[in-house]
Amino acid sequence: MRGEKWEESVMRELLFEPIARGSLELKNRIVMAPMTRSRASVTGVPSDLAVTYYAQRADAGLIVTEGTQPSANGQGYPRTPGMHSPEQIAAWRKVTEAVHARGGRIVLQLMHTGRIAHRLNRTVEGPPVAPSAVRAAGQMYTDVLGLQDHSMPRALATEEIPSVIDEYRQATINALLAGFDGVELHGANGYLPMQFLASNSNRRTDRYGGTIQNRARFVIETLEAMADGAGSASRIGLRVSPGNTFNDIQESDPLDLYPYLAKTINPLGLAYLHVQRSGKLPQQAQTFDPVALMRTHFTGPIIATGGFDRDSANELLRRGEADLIGFARPFVANPDLVRRFRSGAPLAQPDPATFYTPGPKGYIDYPRLEAA
Repeated sequence: MRGEKWEESVMRELLFEPIARGSLELKNRIVMAPMTRSRASVTGVPSDLAVTYYAQRADAGLIVTEGTQPSANGQGYPRTPGMHSPEQIAAWRKVTEAVHARGGRIVLQLMHTGRIAHRLNRTVEGPPVAPSAVRAAGQMYTDVLGLQDHSMPRALATEEIPSVIDEYRQATINALLAGFDGVELHGANGYLPMQFLASNSNRRTDRYGGTIQNRARFVIETLEAMADGAGSASRIGLRVSPGNTFNDIQESDPLDLYPYLAKTINPLGLAYLHVQRSGKLPQQAQTFDPVALMRTHFTGPIIATGGFDRDSANELLRRGEADLIGFARPFVANPDLVRRFRSGAPLAQPDPATFYTPGPKGYIDYPRLEAA
């Protein structure tokens, strides 16, 4: 019994060990995963509430922000922040300064929603853009009319794509000006980069469609542009979710597509690859484990996110299948999640009704352990 307790203690310690690989120098291996919270202004400017929200959670080894549009045309949801105006840069700078003051590290996630959008949530005229003019099944929330079908997207012309990629490059420059430690490309969850990767949303016949090499081209060129904007790929991360069907994505060849993508981006020297698995056990929710798949082919640090608790996170780290573990919903109601994990204290449960509502309720009012 004593040996079992000792082994369990050692496993738990792994989550709190620092990591220094490449540009990552983090105080622990706990990552606050990105979560849309819809608290920005209509024009995409983060409020002062965001300063408090992220600073409260700066005990994490790394914070990855909510999805942030690289341009006004990249917005799909209401009240999401941007990184393309002086006002947005100034507001985000307050966030990074507050996180750094508490010894934290924070990267900005760039999220272009592509066809996952509705015209009522956008500040620009015209339909959303996508690889192909294929409307996504399902609905999304609008502040004006509630749930609505996704808007019909317009297919990007071949000559337009470099300008979209350049929006990511400029947003990366802006993020570093705002004080972020790095920038993550959101290539998961059915948003624009994944729309290029997936065969059901990408029906192009040019150099960005058809073969695996062509469908992966947009992601690769975007990463290269972001690395150029940052001055080094070591400040750039990529998030993927192989096999994820969220937002009407159907991938016909993920077991060939993602190994090709991983092998192709390896020479870039990215800061990390952020792999999202299903919140359920992989064998129940997917026909393969996306974390194990990408670990086989990607040579840099890997963040694994999706349904982990303290023990399962430590087990994955112990087996060497990931370098850091991302936690999303647990961070909503537990701003002191790291301390609760260390002490074995119970976790508070979040209120889903306030996940996306404006204001402080359900955002910055969850008490820390000592207050509770």
